[in-house]
Amino acid sequence: MENGTLTKKQVLLYYCVEMEDVARKIASDSDCIHLHSINWRSFDDGFPNLFINKAHNIRGQHVAFLASFSSPAVIFEQLSVIFALPRLFVASFTLVLPFFPTGSFERMEEEGDVATAFTMARILSNIPISRGGPTSVVVYDIHALQERFYFGDQVLPLFETGIPLLKQRLQQLPESEKIVIAFPDDGAWKRFYKQLGHYPAVICTKVREDDKRIVRLKEGDPAGCHVVIVDDLVQSGGTLIECQKVLAAHGAAKVSAYVTHGVFPKRSWEQFLHKTDGSEKAFTYFWITDSCPVTVKAIANKAPFEVISLAGSIADALQT
Repeated sequence: MENGTLTKKQVLLYYCVEMEDVARKIASDSDCIHLHSINWRSFDDGFPNLFINKAHNIRGQHVAFLASFSSPAVIFEQLSVIFALPRLFVASFTLVLPFFPTGSFERMEEEGDVATAFTMARILSNIPISRGGPTSVVVYDIHALQERFYFGDQVLPLFETGIPLLKQRLQQLPESEKIVIAFPDDGAWKRFYKQLGHYPAVICTKVREDDKRIVRLKEGDPAGCHVVIVDDLVQSGGTLIECQKVLAAHGAAKVSAYVTHGVFPKRSWEQFLHKTDGSEKAFTYFWITDSCPVTVKAIANKAPFEVISLAGSIADALQT
């Protein structure tokens, strides 16, 4: 304590190659966070040849690692570092994994299905304890809320959300626009409605007709409003496009979208780009965070996309 206020802890932050830009933003947001690097090399057979720089200097320090499991190929090398850092006599260890990538594969529909979200949680639950105790695992907007129970007692999962950053951005929009929040399904409504409760809400639902899944308006009135569809992640984007069509058909003046995790495999973000021929724009804004750095690089400066950085929020979480 100094003058009645808590002193902030100094944190040494390591990071994977993909997350270097985010790490630098985190460090620039906080004078308590100092970047340290890892030599990410490979042997001739392709397996990792890794070296943690300044390993002696981190004894007794609060250490964190910023991860991105963007593909199976990069997970093993990062896990190797994540399991090594707590054993270097550090005072505490925090893993920041903004996007929990297996989160949408969380349950068995039939015998033989493999719930890879559970596998990933089991792996992370076995990170060695440091001198300060269990590892803290920071995740943003995990896909299924029950996944918090997949983690074992050996780690302390800390579940954060990007919604406060969206609310800040919405407050910057012109005051003349009446904002309505749309949820693409009941799952998104259950997840986010409490955080966005001061906005009027529209709830969509997916119904099956023959072999198609059709999006319908379940409740709420989007007429004449700027409607922002909110969800935790986007893959192909098909549901968002169907939602936009339904909202426009019910009189929405503008439609935008926010997702915390812009996964967009196979460049599926391309279908959302504003055309230069002056044709009508389906989405006025499409906000994502920088939790998926491969996507962030791909959509840089391409309308309607805007990136809302998690850097400040992560800096705060590292003080928890």
